Amino acid sequence: MGSHRRLALSGLDRSTRVTILSAAAATAAAALGAAPAGAAPQDTPTTTKAKVDRLFEQAEKATELYNKADERADTLRGQVERAKDSVARGQERINTMRGALGSLAGAQYRSGGIDPSLALLLSSDPDGYLDKAAALDRISIRQAGELTDLQKAQRSLSQERTEAGHKLSELEKSRAAVARHKRGVEHKLAKARKLLNSLSSRDREQYDRASRSGRGDLPDLGSAVPSSSRAAAAVAAARSAVGRPYVWGANGPSGFDCSGLMQWSYGQAGVGLPRTSQAQRYAGQQVPLSQAKPGDLVAYRDDASHIGMYMGNGQVVHAPYPGAPVRYDPVGMMPVSSVTRV
Repeated sequence: MGSHRRLALSGLDRSTRVTILSAAAATAAAALGAAPAGAAPQDTPTTTKAKVDRLFEQAEKATELYNKADERADTLRGQVERAKDSVARGQERINTMRGALGSLAGAQYRSGGIDPSLALLLSSDPDGYLDKAAALDRISIRQAGELTDLQKAQRSLSQERTEAGHKLSELEKSRAAVARHKRGVEHKLAKARKLLNSLSSRDREQYDRASRSGRGDLPDLGSAVPSSSRAAAAVAAARSAVGRPYVWGANGPSGFDCSGLMQWSYGQAGVGLPRTSQAQRYAGQQVPLSQAKPGDLVAYRDDASHIGMYMGNGQVVHAPYPGAPVRYDPVGMMPVSSVTRV
């Protein structure tokens, strides 16, 4: 059988999916030069800060939705390819079986052109003839049964491939919808920066959101040690990423989103983590925050839409939000929903 074609995969490729949101910041900066301050006249510094918080939270949730759709598409793409390969192998086996059955039918025709009872009567070795006939019958039945089984398998695999193709098409549409939503969030991020720039210098300096009070230098991480050698390797990788930019849908090494940083850091330790923060929170044993050790994953908010790595002495490393690099933050920067030891 000739080579089988692969399904054409429409939608976004990796380079399109991974979008550096520094471009959004540049857009916002350009807008500032051509437009008045973004805060409404009735806004106070407090309400402006609350709006910015909401916009950044929406960006994080949109990123994880995008990552989830992307991960599902990758999984389904692999299923489609495996189904196609299995169908191709089944077809080759069927072709081989058909050839063997054709040869057998020809031999039977040539040797059995007269009535079987007459052939038995004229045979010089009746017992040998009967043995040969019984053997041919058994071979025919067995091969016919195998052919039937293979044909059933082929139909099943073909149906699976068709269904997988439909699912992939649906997922591509879903990813495109998420990408459109992402562009909307990028607009909101530009608006958030515009709002921040509308604050007075004094208010901006006092803008100390607990969830965004991070630092890039190395804080005192205390004397706690990781729970395992792989956690230690992941901690070292995460520390090496401090200062690299937040990048939509990216898992390193030049940029990260929050769950991408966790996946990459543990990848350097030879551990495969799921792609999204929601899945990562269940990638190991959950422990109380009071017992957290370096390398543990700290998920935030009830929906686990943000995640970081505990580093010791009440500090985490994480990729905070678009426009901010990977950095250290207090573990209590946001409500903690779980702590997971990988």
